[in-house]
Amino acid sequence: MTFVGLALLFFLSCSKSGTDEPANPCEGLTIVVNGTVTNTAGPGSTTGSIAATATGGSGFTFSLNNGPFQASGTFSNLAAGTHTIRAKNSDGCIGSGSFTVSDGDPCAGKTISVTVDVSSSEKCGKTGTITVTASGSTGFTYRLNASGTYQASNNFTGLEPGNYTVYAKDAAGCETTKAATVGAVANGPLFTAVVTLINSKCSGCHTGTNPTSGISLGTDCAIVEKKNSIKSQAVDLETMPKGGPALSAADKKVITDWITAGGRTSD
Repeated sequence: MTFVGLALLFFLSCSKSGTDEPANPCEGLTIVVNGTVTNTAGPGSTTGSIAATATGGSGFTFSLNNGPFQASGTFSNLAAGTHTIRAKNSDGCIGSGSFTVSDGDPCAGKTISVTVDVSSSEKCGKTGTITVTASGSTGFTYRLNASGTYQASNNFTGLEPGNYTVYAKDAAGCETTKAATVGAVANGPLFTAVVTLINSKCSGCHTGTNPTSGISLGTDCAIVEKKNSIKSQAVDLETMPKGGPALSAADKKVITDWITAGGRTSD
């Protein structure tokens, strides 16, 4: 046998077939990518995250949305949407998983508290106030009643007696309401004396369904509204009460003292 023949025989005995290739380490291997998703804090936020793990090998590195591979399987600062994570083991075998980050509820876990400080109003005026205090979040704005407009100030003024609903909304849009009642300031002694005088001198003319000249003095606010007319007719012109007699000096003083003090129900 020649030297060339001996060499060929030796090669065939070492390589078995002479055409074998190295085995594919990924053949028959399935890499499964799992992940824990944390949703964003709300629309427009980029606070979502995915913590990925993989099975089907060891020495894994991870890639987000075809980005570079990294040792950690945790990806943070994600916006809402569908994200693809690939996992590559130490042999270069790759598997992938698709994960959806959703917009979370920005109000979840928040407890916003609202308190109100209310001052009463003149019974026949608009002098009441409501001051709102909100806690449990930041960036609050406020409105009064459902038809109101949000404002930066937490003070509402010029309110008449009645029931109100105050709203407080934080920077994320989380809203809380609180009921508030503006009371009426009690009648003062000067006004009480005027009411007593009118009831005793004018009840026959300016009460009921057909008051004289259409002027009814049957309510506190009607008396306040007509105070200048009362002074003109009863004090200055002495034409009230109708049919006389004219008011005494003491009765006139009851009216003028009240008007001088301000002519309000609280005087």
